[in-house]
Amino acid sequence: MTERRPAPLPLDLDYLRQVLLELLEIPSPSGRTDHVQQYVGERLSALGVSSTLTRRGALSACLPGPRSTGADRAIVVHTDTIGGMVKRLKENGRLELKSIGTHSARFAEGAHVRIFTDNLDRVITGQVLPLKASGHRYNEAVDLQGVGWEQVEVRVDEPVEDIAGLRALGIDAGDFVAFLPNPTITPSGFVKSRHLDDKAGVAAVLTALKAMVDAGVQPRVSAHLLVTVTEEIGHGASHGLDPDVAEIVSVDAAVVAPGQQSRETAATLAMGDGVGPFDYHLTRNLASIAAEHGVDLVRDVFDYYRSDVAAAVEAGAHARVALLGFGVDATHGHERTHLDGLRHLTQLLCLYLQSDLVFPEWDAEPEGDLADFPSLAVQPASEEGPREGPIGIAEATGPGTTDHPGPDPA
Repeated sequence: MTERRPAPLPLDLDYLRQVLLELLEIPSPSGRTDHVQQYVGERLSALGVSSTLTRRGALSACLPGPRSTGADRAIVVHTDTIGGMVKRLKENGRLELKSIGTHSARFAEGAHVRIFTDNLDRVITGQVLPLKASGHRYNEAVDLQGVGWEQVEVRVDEPVEDIAGLRALGIDAGDFVAFLPNPTITPSGFVKSRHLDDKAGVAAVLTALKAMVDAGVQPRVSAHLLVTVTEEIGHGASHGLDPDVAEIVSVDAAVVAPGQQSRETAATLAMGDGVGPFDYHLTRNLASIAAEHGVDLVRDVFDYYRSDVAAAVEAGAHARVALLGFGVDATHGHERTHLDGLRHLTQLLCLYLQSDLVFPEWDAEPEGDLADFPSLAVQPASEEGPREGPIGIAEATGPGTTDHPGPDPA
């Protein structure tokens, strides 16, 4: 029987837009993610895909492949976002914030927020303001105030002027503060919102799974989905991965900024980030799949960046790792991406799920003989194998050359 070759699939872009907007409207700062995980689980269930939840809140699902044994792959996304927590009730009836995740207070200024108290029936809103918020009062001093979380406060939308008033509202230290996203999709296809990182990635992955299900296409290799809830605070995919997973692809925001190659209208293949290079073989396989099928994909390297797979590797995951992204301008700030970039990313995920592992036979086991490793297919080296002295160093000597003898027999 001839194996089906990977092919582009029809994408339900209306579904992508709807899921993205619905995800954005669910507040989910790291540490308060139950609601958004319920939503993702319901979306998976509607596709006929069952899911389970770990003790720490990560959601796991699987699209089974034709092989009952051997190695699998995993797609990892996260639903948690940056946000804030009440650090202190202030004497003026306002709130001091501690950030959740790494983001600048510069972009919090002016944000509308929702304050979650232990009373689930009451919604309290507010707005983040700099300490010197009135030009009529402070004049030029407004422009001289520094940037930092100690320089902002939350003005609560209730008639409250002191700590006692805040406590009467049920507000206390440790309450979560979610920054409202205010999503907009422009006629030209730009998506503007807070928290596109990583809710746009979640929407793309769900749309890719829907395309596979709608087309009746089975993944070439069993494909696990792991939806994490602590990526923004560094834990990410530190648990919840199936032990048979040999390849992990994280889907997350790619950095659009001066000095970067990522574009909002294209998918991004990260070759390295602040933790280090991604897997040589898997990254080049993803690039080859994109090139073969006309997916607009750019390569990039990020300096101040880590993702779910960093946590997975640090926790001991025995797998190749890579990162695919959607270009986001002003990450962790006033974010913007484009529907075209999300479309290219979603299609690449469909193609990847239809393809085999980079090394299907080798990766079927956690280890093997060095002589059997198929690296020579992609990293040319001496086929004679190891020998005395560094491989590839000329043995000739003379002006401008250096002898590299083997070990001294003595």
